[in-house]
Amino acid sequence: MGFICGFTIATGAAARLLSGYDSYGNICGQKNVKVEGIANSGLDLTQKKYVFFLDPCNIDLVHQKIKSLALCVSACPRKELKTLADVQKFAETNGSTLCSYELLPSEYTTDPRAAKLCPKYPVPESAPIPFFHRCAPVNISCYAKFAEALITFVSDSSVLHRLISGVMTSKEIIMGLCLLSLVLSMILMVIIRYISRVLVWILTILVILGSLGGTGVLWWLYAKERMSASTVETQIAKENLQALLIYAISATVFTVILLLIMLIMRKRVALTIALFHVAGKVFIHLPLLVFQPFWTFFVLILFWTYWTTVLLFLGTTGNPVPNEEGFVEFRMTGPLKYMWWYHVVGLIWISEFILACQQMTVAGAVVTYYFTREKRNLPFTPILASVNRLVCYHLGTVAKGSFIITLVKIPRMILMYIHTQLKGKENACARCMLKACICCLWCLEKCLTYLNQNAYTATAINSTNFCTSAKDAFVILVENALRVAAINTVGDFMLFLGKVLIVCSTGLAGIMLLNYQRDYTTWVLPLIIVCLFAFLVAHCFLSIYEMVVDVLFLCFAIDTKYNDGSPGREFYMDKVLMEFVENSRKSMREAGRGGGAEGRELKPMVGADEEVAILQEFHFYFLSLFVFTDCTSSGEVFVLCITQDVLLFLFVSLPITWMAEFLSQLRPSPVKVR
Repeated sequence: MGFICGFTIATGAAARLLSGYDSYGNICGQKNVKVEGIANSGLDLTQKKYVFFLDPCNIDLVHQKIKSLALCVSACPRKELKTLADVQKFAETNGSTLCSYELLPSEYTTDPRAAKLCPKYPVPESAPIPFFHRCAPVNISCYAKFAEALITFVSDSSVLHRLISGVMTSKEIIMGLCLLSLVLSMILMVIIRYISRVLVWILTILVILGSLGGTGVLWWLYAKERMSASTVETQIAKENLQALLIYAISATVFTVILLLIMLIMRKRVALTIALFHVAGKVFIHLPLLVFQPFWTFFVLILFWTYWTTVLLFLGTTGNPVPNEEGFVEFRMTGPLKYMWWYHVVGLIWISEFILACQQMTVAGAVVTYYFTREKRNLPFTPILASVNRLVCYHLGTVAKGSFIITLVKIPRMILMYIHTQLKGKENACARCMLKACICCLWCLEKCLTYLNQNAYTATAINSTNFCTSAKDAFVILVENALRVAAINTVGDFMLFLGKVLIVCSTGLAGIMLLNYQRDYTTWVLPLIIVCLFAFLVAHCFLSIYEMVVDVLFLCFAIDTKYNDGSPGREFYMDKVLMEFVENSRKSMREAGRGGGAEGRELKPMVGADEEVAILQEFHFYFLSLFVFTDCTSSGEVFVLCITQDVLLFLFVSLPITWMAEFLSQLRPSPVKVR
C-alpha cells in the first residue's frame, strides 16, 4: 500500500489531481514538458492555476467524467457570461482567457473557430473548488440529470426533486434527531452499567410498549391522513399516505414477529442476566471501553480518507497517451495497471485489521479484569495496557485473523457483483445457485468472525499465536456448543432489542416532528436517513457490550474447565456467576439429576431436556426462516428454492447440530468438590 502511494506521487499523479491538468496534458500552475505529437503541450502555465471546462454540464454517464475540452485559466468567471463578447471582455479585464490557447482574445468574436474553441454560452457562474483548483458551476442544476441516472429507482425526475427538497427542508430536524440517537445510546450504556440486573426486563417491556405504540401511532396517522386526503388531493399527500400505509404494515408484521420471539425466549434469560450484570461491573471498572467506538471510527475515517486519496491519485497516474479526439489521457500500461485491484484488497484487509485491533483491545482488557482476583490490583488503565500488549506482541495474530476474513469476503463481493450485473438475465436455477453461494460465504464469514473474536480472547489469556488460539477457542466452543447457542441467542437478542428501542424512539420522534411538515414536504427519505443513522450509532455502542459478554463467556467456560473450586484451583468467576451455577445445581438436584447430598457437581448450564428443546427449536426456526425468505423474495422459483433449503437443512444443519450434541456428550465427567 505504501509503494502504491509512493508510486503515484513520484509519477506526478498527486500534482495532476491537486493542481489539475488540461486536455493537452499540461499541469496547471507550473512549467510543463512537451508531449510528443500533441499540440499545445509543454506550455508554461505558472500564472494559470485553475482548470476550466468549456462545457461543464456535458457529462459522460458511461465513463463518469466531464466530456469537454479542459483549459488552464488564471481566474474562474464569477458571473454569468451570455455572449462571446462578454467572454472577450472578461479576458481583457481579468487576463483570464476562456477559449483555447491558439485563439487570442481579440479573435473571439471574429474567428470562425471560436464556435468550437470557446466555451458554450451562456457560461455559468463558477467558483474554484477548494484544494483542487477546478472551476465548478455555482448552480449545480446541470448535474441533476447525472444524479437521476445514478438513482435507478427514480423514474420521474420530479420525485427526485421532491425527495431532495424534503431532506433540505428538514435538515435541522434530521440533525437534531441524529443527535438524539447519540444521546439515547449514551444513556442506554449508562443504564447498562448501573441497572444491568433489571435491564433485560426493562428492555423487554419498553420494546413491547414501543413497538405496539409505534404501530398504533402509524395506523392512527394513516387513518387521519386518509381522511384529510379525501378532501385535498395533492401528489405529496398521496405519497405520504402510501408511505404511511407501508410503514404501518411493516411495523405490524415486525411487532408480531418480535412478540413471538420474545415469548419463546423468555425462559432463557437467567444466565444472560448474570452475564449482563458482570459486564456492567466491567464497564464500571473499565469506563474507557465506552469510548472504543469513537477511536475505532476515527481511525477508520483516517484510513478511508487516505485510501480514497490514493485511489484518486491512481486515476490520474500513468503515461500521457493521445485519445481518439486528439487530447491527452494518462493511462498505465503493463502489470502496473492492476495496482488498483491490490488497493481494493488493501481497503478490505486493513479495515478488518482495524476492527480486529478493537476486538483484541477489548478482549485483553476484559481478560485482565476477569482473571484478576482482587479488583483493587487492576492496572491503572487496563485499556492502554491491552493496547500496549497488542502493539508489542499480537499484531501478527490480528493481521492473520483479518486476512482470513478478507479471503472469504472478496469472493462473496465478486459473486454479489456478478449477481447484480446479471440481474434479470440469468435463469431461475442459476439465480438460486448464485444466491446459495453468496449465502454460504456470508455464513462462513460470520462464523469465522465469531471464531476470530474468541481466538483473540484465547490469545489474550495464553499469549499463543493465532492458529493455536483459534484451535483452543474452537475446542472450548464445541464443548459448550449448546451453551453458546443459548447464551449468544438470548444475549444478542437483548442487545438487538436495545438497538430496536433506540431506532423506534428516534423514529417515533421523527414521525411526530415531520408530521407538522406533511403538507409541503415529502418526509419519506428524511425518516429513513434518521432511522439508519440511529441504528448505526446504537450498533457502534452496543457492539462493545456484545464483545464484553462474549469474552466473559469464554473466560467463564475456560474457568470452569480448568478449575473446580478446590483449594489451589479456585474459580476466578464473579459471585453472580457462582450463584447462577449453584442455582442450576439446586434445580437439577430437585429434578433428581443431581449427585449425592455429600458432594456438589459442576453441571452444564443447560439441562438435557432443555438441550433437546434448543435443538428442536433451532431446527424448526432454521427451516422456517429460509422458507419465509423464499416466499417473500424468490417468487416464481419457490419450489426450486424450497428444495434447496430442505437439502441444506438435511445435509448441513442437522449433521452440524448432531455433531455438536455428540461432542458435548464427550465432556469430562463432572468434578466432585468436597
